[in-house]
Amino acid sequence: MKFMLLIYIDDEMLDSLPKGRFDEMMRDCLEHADGLHTEGRLIESRMLKRVGTAKSLRVREGKVSVRDGPFAETKEVLGGFNLIEARDYDEAVEIALQFPWAQTGCVEVRPVQDIDEVRVQVGAPARTSEAIR
Repeated sequence: MKFMLLIYIDDEMLDSLPKGRFDEMMRDCLEHADGLHTEGRLIESRMLKRVGTAKSLRVREGKVSVRDGPFAETKEVLGGFNLIEARDYDEAVEIALQFPWAQTGCVEVRPVQDIDEVRVQVGAPARTSEAIR
């Protein structure tokens, strides 16, 4: 079963860490990720750049609005993700807890919906091999 581990960070908490602690946490995270990848349990892992580089787009009543950053109302922002393979929710949570980011934000564990099942449900055509690229 595939799970997405969404990593939310609080920049204020990260910035207040003692000197060198972020680097230590990142090394631990990378070591954990490398081990999961070697075991075939980590499918993809990406970090997002700092929130100041983000743009949020919305279309309401035909009008497009583009704003800098994510939602201003939240302290924790999406910082990255890990797509993993786990037996069940319990194992996915166990894997998520081994990443250090719950200490400075939140790690959301969510099952991934099989898009091919959705295609069947809504009557959409199967994707072609060209669409996969």
